[in-house]
Amino acid sequence: MLSRFRAASVHAAPIFLDRAATLEKAISLIREAARNGAELIAFPETFIPAFPVWAALFAPIDTHDLFERMADQSVRIDGPEIQRLREEARANGVVVSMGISERSPVSVGGLWNSFVLIGDNGSILNHHRKLVPTYFEKLIWSNGDGAGLKVVETRLGRIGQLICGENTNPLARFSLMAQGEQFHISSWPAVWPTRRPKVGGNYHIANAARIRAAAHSFEAKVFGLVTAGVLGRDARDMLVDRDPAAADVIDGTPRASSFFIDPTGEQMGEALTEDEGIVYADIDLNRCVEPKQFHDLVGYYNRFDIFDLTVHRERLQPATFEDVVHRDPAPALPREGAENDRLTDD
Repeated sequence: MLSRFRAASVHAAPIFLDRAATLEKAISLIREAARNGAELIAFPETFIPAFPVWAALFAPIDTHDLFERMADQSVRIDGPEIQRLREEARANGVVVSMGISERSPVSVGGLWNSFVLIGDNGSILNHHRKLVPTYFEKLIWSNGDGAGLKVVETRLGRIGQLICGENTNPLARFSLMAQGEQFHISSWPAVWPTRRPKVGGNYHIANAARIRAAAHSFEAKVFGLVTAGVLGRDARDMLVDRDPAAADVIDGTPRASSFFIDPTGEQMGEALTEDEGIVYADIDLNRCVEPKQFHDLVGYYNRFDIFDLTVHRERLQPATFEDVVHRDPAPALPREGAENDRLTDD
């Protein structure tokens, strides 16, 4: 029999651009979910320290200070915030997925949109950087790499994850399917404005996430956990204070939802949209088996003699350094009689 466990999707707002306060909130939510029986707890996209929605609202020439705050409040993968989360996961015996804005170890302004998956023993199971920042996100984050395109074997099952728009990428999704994924986590921001509401046709992030999560769960025959952020009052007020005209866009843009999807693509239980909270689902991975009879895209229902996918799982670095030690040759010994040669030359 395959694993059965309770999972928790956190639907919450960070303390905007305050990593210390947001970390404390995250720890409180981990403890709450663990008390309610959750063994896997997932947080939204870049929960620490925030999602940079201002990049969609204001011209970049007016937001240098916000980028500087974002860089200052982002976290290092080897920093104290991640260490605290590792300790908390171990103390509660839970697997934790946390979305972070990650600071580069070699650049004070280099950032990635990342997640870290932490095991119930406190170990880092996976660390992924979003392959391509989407639309206005390019003003904040750099391209990631393939090093984190992994499905991790845990006592709960085989867990994979992608960030927001990566769930649109069929090759990224297939790379997880091909590693035997059984449980898929997708993380999302609270809002994603693309047009002014009065014009119409604004991006509906909750609908987009539902379509993508359902498609992946149906195609891969996996359970899906969707975790999305909430735009807190502190974030809204700061943005509107900066430019009152932003209120129409912020208030008129559809909000994201957090929910679960079963291996047939159907939603499980309730969804949270407007209010903060935690959504729970009881997962039975045995339900992934029967649908494989119909479409097993990494089994019989494919043509690997026709299609060929290669995934480069390499952590990219800005430079490769080769330290070569040159040993100075020993000084030559004077030739016998050389002093006579010098006298003769003179």
